[in-house]
Formats: sequence, structure tokens, C-alpha cells
Amino acid sequence: MEKAKISAIQLFTLMFMFDLGSSLVVSYGVTAKKDAWLAILLGMCGGIVLFFIYYFLFRQYPNLPLTGYARKIFGKYLGWIVGLLYTAYFLYNGSRNVRDFGDLLLTSTMPKTPLLAINILFVLAICYVLYLGIEVLGRTAEVFIVILILFGLTGNFLVLVSGGVDIHNLQPFLENGWKPILTTAFPLLTVFPFGDMLVFTMLLPYLNRPELVKKVWLSSVILSGLTLSYTISLNIAVLSVEEVERSTFPLLSTIGKVNLFEFIQRLDAIVVFTFLITMFFKTSIYLYSAVIGIVDLFKLKNHQQIVLPIGVIFLFLSMIIASDFAEHIEEGLVTIQYPIQLPFLIIIPLLMLIVTMIRNGFKKKGRSKSNVT
Repeated sequence: MEKAKISAIQLFTLMFMFDLGSSLVVSYGVTAKKDAWLAILLGMCGGIVLFFIYYFLFRQYPNLPLTGYARKIFGKYLGWIVGLLYTAYFLYNGSRNVRDFGDLLLTSTMPKTPLLAINILFVLAICYVLYLGIEVLGRTAEVFIVILILFGLTGNFLVLVSGGVDIHNLQPFLENGWKPILTTAFPLLTVFPFGDMLVFTMLLPYLNRPELVKKVWLSSVILSGLTLSYTISLNIAVLSVEEVERSTFPLLSTIGKVNLFEFIQRLDAIVVFTFLITMFFKTSIYLYSAVIGIVDLFKLKNHQQIVLPIGVIFLFLSMIIASDFAEHIEEGLVTIQYPIQLPFLIIIPLLMLIVTMIRNGFKKKGRSKSNVT
């Protein structure tokens, strides 16, 4: 692995922007209708439960990435296969994020630009930063989190003072009961984006103060969950739940309602730049994790030699992953939930947890017997 370290602040900024990702601009959680904000908070609680599974495994193997301790837990050969599957999973998820980014730019600002051209520039920028190393990515995140906060405060202020917020659009509370809230929160909102933070198990060995992992991870999950819950509430309050359901990117429609003095309007660029920042770091983390996985599994000397080839794979997958954006969204929300997301984010980590606990139990028994003799 790369000989580098990142600070707790840098890890927090990476986690926070990773969680926001595409969730910030799409109609996230709207299957729960007006109670989408509550479904997101419940999904956040599910994400916290998943964190404790990932955290337990990290505590057992603090100096190894996920692909490393998979071999320790499942054995040399089965663990290697599991590590390779996780690397492929990071490749797949990262390529979906590249496609998300390209489609939003096509929809919002560059309708006549080829999707391939947008994706090439996006992937090249990511490859350049990752070639320089994880420390550079961490320092870049520290700068861009400030810009992200400024964009967020400006956009929210303008939406609120423009007078388009109608709190009655969020009423009545629990209009359709608890069923749509619970079915939306579990498993969909639990695994996306909170369960997706499993990818950070590839980066935790780089943290210069491992004892801060719990505090950093939990604070990023809670803050991003509250941010997403507030954002969907604002979208529904401005647009109504029916329009949010119809809209591909409701946050764009919400900011598009701003019109102050017939002068301050057409502020789509705020949302586009926000999306650019969050997706850049989310995709970078997926690409870097895939690179580290390959370096670890195939015992390569350094990560730099394969950053660009992995970037090319990202680019290729992003173009063939779906024929259009509607199919892409359908695949992400329905098709891959149970056959891909649940095994990689919940079932396999749980198996790792159980196997590790059983082994720890046998070790304790062995020690106690040796002490007695």
C-alpha cells in the first residue's frame, strides 16, 4: 500500500462528501412520499448499525484493508476471491457514479455535448489526483468542503427568501402510514449511501490516528443524514411531492424557482457545481479503493502504474452500463438491490463478523486452558 497518512479532518470531509454524492440532487427517498425525510433518518440509523459491523472488523485488523483481512478471515484462497469480488464491486459502483455525473451535466447544462467527452474529462481529472496519492486527495477535500458549504448556505438562503417554501406540502405527517417509510428505509436508504461507506474500510489504514475512526465515521453519517433529510424536505416544500416524484433532479427544479427582483434567477450552476464536487470525491474514493484492492491482491509495487488503466475501465463501464438514464436509475434502485448490494454490504460483512467472533472465542478458550495447565 501507499506510504501515506491522512488526518481525521480529511477523512471526515471525504466521508461527508461521499455520503452526499448523487443522493443530494436525485429524488432520494421520495417513495415514502411526504415522509421521505423520516425514511432517510431511519435509513441513517440502519447505516449506523452497519458501521458497528465494519468498525468491529477494522478493530481486529487495523493495518489491513478489506481485501487484506478477507484473506485472514476466510483463508488464503477463498479470501482472495472475496477480495477480488469486492474490487469488482467498487469498479461497478464507481462507474455508476461516472454515469450519474455525465447524465446530470447533459440534462442541466450541456445537452449537445457527447456523454463520452464529459466522462473522459471527469475520469482524467480523478486519475491525475489519485496518481499524486491519497494525501493529495485528502488535502483537496479540505479545500472543497469549504466551497461546498458556501454553495449550500447561499442556495438555501436564496430559496428561503424567495418565498417559495410552503410547509403545508409536507403535511399531513404519516399520511400513508409506516409501511412506505419502512420499506423505503430498509434496505434501500440503509445501503445507499450509508452502507456504501464500506468502501472506506480500504482507506482506514491510512488514518494517522486510528482511535478517531468511530467519532469521524459516526459524525459524518449523522451530519450527512440530517443534510439529506433537510434537502428532500425543502424540495417537497417548494415543489410538492408530486413534482419531486416526476423530476429527475428535484434540487435543480427547487433552485430554479428562485427569482428575486426579476434579477437573481437561473441559479442552476450552484447545484451543478455542488454535484460536481461531491461526485468527484465519491468517484475518486471508489477508483482509489479498486486500485488499492488490485495492488493488495496481486502484490504490485505501487498504485501509480494502474491508476490510468482502472480509470479506462471506469470509463468503459460507465458507457455500457445502461442504454439511457431511465434504465440506469431503474437498475440502481431496483435491479441490483438484492443480488448485489445486500450481499456485499450486509451479508458478507456479517459472515466476517461471525467467523471472527467464533475464532476469537476459540482463542480465548485455548489461552485459558494453557494457563490452567
